[in-house]
Amino acid sequence: MIRRPPRSTLFPYTTLFRSNTVTREYILIIRHTIHMKNTILFLLGIGGAIVSFAQSYLPSPTSLNTWGDQGNGTYINPILNADYSDPDVIRVGNKYYMVASDFHFLGMQVLESEDMVNWKLLSQVYSRFDFPGWDTNEHYAGGSWAPAIRHHDGKFWVFFCTPDEGLFMSNAANPAGPWSPLVNVCHVEKWEDPCPFWDDDGQAYLGRSIHGAGPIIIHKMSPDGTKLLDEGRTVYTGPVAEGTKIHKINGYYYLSIPEGGVSEGWQTILRSKNIYGPYEKKVVLEQGSTNINGPHQGAMVDTPYGEWFFFHFQQYNPLGRVVHLQPMHWKNGWPVIGVDMDMNGIGEPVTVWTKPRTGKQSIITVPQTDDDFSSDKLSLQWQFNHNPENKAWSLTEQKGMLTFHALKASSFKQARNTLTQKTMGYKGTTTTKMIYTELAEGQYCGLACIGKENYLIGIAKQNGKTFLYFEKDGIIKQKETISGEDIYLRLEADAKENNYQFLASQDGKSYKEIGTSFNMKFGNWKGVRIGLYCYNTQSTDGKVAFDWFQYEHDGPSIQNKH
Repeated sequence: MIRRPPRSTLFPYTTLFRSNTVTREYILIIRHTIHMKNTILFLLGIGGAIVSFAQSYLPSPTSLNTWGDQGNGTYINPILNADYSDPDVIRVGNKYYMVASDFHFLGMQVLESEDMVNWKLLSQVYSRFDFPGWDTNEHYAGGSWAPAIRHHDGKFWVFFCTPDEGLFMSNAANPAGPWSPLVNVCHVEKWEDPCPFWDDDGQAYLGRSIHGAGPIIIHKMSPDGTKLLDEGRTVYTGPVAEGTKIHKINGYYYLSIPEGGVSEGWQTILRSKNIYGPYEKKVVLEQGSTNINGPHQGAMVDTPYGEWFFFHFQQYNPLGRVVHLQPMHWKNGWPVIGVDMDMNGIGEPVTVWTKPRTGKQSIITVPQTDDDFSSDKLSLQWQFNHNPENKAWSLTEQKGMLTFHALKASSFKQARNTLTQKTMGYKGTTTTKMIYTELAEGQYCGLACIGKENYLIGIAKQNGKTFLYFEKDGIIKQKETISGEDIYLRLEADAKENNYQFLASQDGKSYKEIGTSFNMKFGNWKGVRIGLYCYNTQSTDGKVAFDWFQYEHDGPSIQNKH
């Protein structure tokens, strides 16, 4: 248990942390490994002064099962230990808003926070793509790549590209929605990572890159964001240069771009007095001596109190690309991100830091995972694999349950209406109760663990017999006859050890392992997901109902989930 001391004694050198002006005279060195029983924090003064914090005030244990808000004024990275890849964040007033890549899962989630550390789901931008292949599951790894969210002219704007259909835009007066129907601003293949920018004179621009990463191209854009006005001008070419975010601060145009690749890269900042350049360049964040790979692709955000922070992802297999928050300050007109531990002039990611100042007590929370299906609308954590067939699922047909009518499919990968959500944290257990009284011949339904390979536990009906089965990527590895009307299906997940195990119970009390334990792999640009599924290989007969879905994980203060 973490002891929370009085705030006045929490950090004797609060000013140093709060100002984010860590210089060469004071370097925060954080060592956070699974082999240590206690986190060790030292402030090293070049002049010889050494100040250590009482270990009892620091988060423990350091087994990497701890993340997010620690309840004592600090946070441990990642702040969002789930696959919110390519995050972009803005502040509007006293609140922060985030979007992330969702690829072939629909639709893009908008999150809200009051302190940059604790996040809740707020809305979804879209629910389908009206283009060929989206009703037939042909766009794995397609869909939304590296979105940008901005606030302009009283509206929230989201731009993103898909590799096959091009550039899209949606806006909303309220980030909770409703969001306007998607506008296909430019129907083109192989664009990626767009970011809109409205200059002081009202001229709008859009920065982007090309599939395969680079170069960085800037277009003039209509102020309403519905069309591009030129072919664009290349302003920068670099090694895997992508994901540009455009800012204008104190007369400089800043392009914040990731370079070098997903797990091997670094964060680069370009600046110029002219949006088209020429640009000066500075690398501002790298892995360095830490174990945080590819610390890049994210957002520079300020607070109402004048602090600055930088969001970025880390590739953590098989969980996905998880979100980190780094302290940031400005020096000589350049952002300084993280802490320069090896003194080479480039920041490195921190593991522990003080939370951004808000002036009030924050509620510790994580995005919602549980669902009792009591609402007539799907909870925001759920995302369909490709376009749903809305006539074949219902939250009102059987009150308090999620009902699926089977659609014909040759396999799980081709099945419509598979409903998924991100896995959360290093360790977790998901359990659902499934009622299968109207199972039809050829029908398969149950709980899925989704990645590069897909693993399933479920109920099937073959040759008039009902089976409980375990499947690995299309091949049934174990099955046994079963009787009854309902069953409890469970997945125990350990992302740190990459070990996953299905279990089942007929009374909800005594569970037995079904199939062997298995490893998961990052695939189709997404980390591990869990899902509910129902399909029939022979017809469209049969249906199944899920009574509830529970997900216990190692996130902070689970009792306050949103």
